[in-house]
Amino acid sequence: MADANLQVLTAMITPAVLISGAGTLLMSTSSRLGRVTDRVRQLTARFKVLVTDEGRAEALARDEKRLIVKQLPRLARRSRIIVRAMTALYLAVALLVLTSILIGGSALLGAQAGPLPVILAIAGAASLAYGALLLSFETRLSARTTREEMQFLITLGDHYAGLYDEALMTSVRQGVDQL
Repeated sequence: MADANLQVLTAMITPAVLISGAGTLLMSTSSRLGRVTDRVRQLTARFKVLVTDEGRAEALARDEKRLIVKQLPRLARRSRIIVRAMTALYLAVALLVLTSILIGGSALLGAQAGPLPVILAIAGAASLAYGALLLSFETRLSARTTREEMQFLITLGDHYAGLYDEALMTSVRQGVDQL
């Protein structure tokens, strides 16, 4: 028969694996929140430029302002989703740590832990799953805003390509006229 202390230690390590996963998700999620915050600041600064006389004169300024106004609510939504995900992940860590403490504490005291560690572990795993699910929603929203920005950049590129082509054609016409 295996040593009872090793069995307790093994039981305590099981939640630690989930804690490690939740910690990794928390680090990346915190980084995602920082990127959303930075993006809002960039868009705000760009919008301030676009509403000046000089900014209004830029090519497709009105379209870019519309894009910014359209993206700000999505960025706010992304931020709220990320905060909820982080809350769920922190809750998962707390529940899983409590599970380990209960397992170790009950073994140390020689008492039966009962179903509480299992309930806490299930709640912690569910919270971890909920946080991961929220992050998948946020990822889709992030991809959507990125696609919108790329579409605008393609439109802007087409605009400038049209200007370039027209300028080239004017130059060609002038060269032909000089022949």
